[in-house]
Order: sequence, then structure tokens, then C-alpha cells
Amino acid sequence: MGIKIIAKNKRAHFDYALEDKLEVGIVLVGTEVKSLRSGKVSIAESHITIDNKGEVWAFNIKIPQYEFGNINNHQEDRKRKLLLHEKEIVKIAHKMKAQKLTLIPTMIYFKGSIVKLEIALGRGKKLHDKRADDQKKTVQRNLQKGIYE
Repeated sequence: MGIKIIAKNKRAHFDYALEDKLEVGIVLVGTEVKSLRSGKVSIAESHITIDNKGEVWAFNIKIPQYEFGNINNHQEDRKRKLLLHEKEIVKIAHKMKAQKLTLIPTMIYFKGSIVKLEIALGRGKKLHDKRADDQKKTVQRNLQKGIYE
């Protein structure tokens, strides 16, 4: 089973210190899958919540309408249910509450013919954390080029 990446959330690595990653399923309708096959999706501004019933929902995943669709085409930015086991949901909810973490989608991809979403628990970075990370990246880049020899 090959993995074909559709979209990555590059902003997540910049805004959050990511810890645990999970692969989850996502409930989609037919025209959404067709739009994903053509590579059209944006997960940059999306977020994930767990409701009172213990269900996990993804908001603001923008999948544009299928261009060859008819009146049965999907809504572009509807909330979508994520598929996890109950034990996983309880474990994630406990970590989120205890350590004040956030659930962020980091990547959406095809695994075989099934659409999967990679989510991560992350802690929001402050401005000084972002600057420190940027400095580390600059030093690493310069070491790779051989400037600091």
C-alpha cells in the first residue's frame, strides 16, 4: 500500500511544538474524494475538536467542489467527522486537558485508496520560541553549506 500525500500543513510546524502523531480516518462524500484525487485541498487553517459525546470533528478543511459535479456536490467547508477508537479519543482528550495541548491536522493523504488524515497533539509556540527555532534552522543550513568551518 503506497502513500500519496495530497497536502501538508506547513504552518503547523511553525506555530506548534508537535508531540504525538496519529493516523485517523475521515468521513467524506463521493465528490470530496474526487476533488482530493485532483489534489485540491487546504488544511492550513483547520482545527480539530472533541465534543461532549466523545466524537472528533475537523473544521475548516477546505475541499473545493468537484468541477464536474452536479447539484449533489458537497459543501466546501463543512465539518467532517474523524474516525478513531473510543480508547484513543479518551487518551487524547485526557492529554489535551492535562497538558493543555491542541489537536492539529498535519497531513492528508491516500493510503491505498483510503483517505487518511495525520493529526498531532501540539503546544502553541510563543514568539521567542519561533525565533529560537528560526536561528537553529539558520545555523543548520549554514553548517550544511560549510560556512562555519
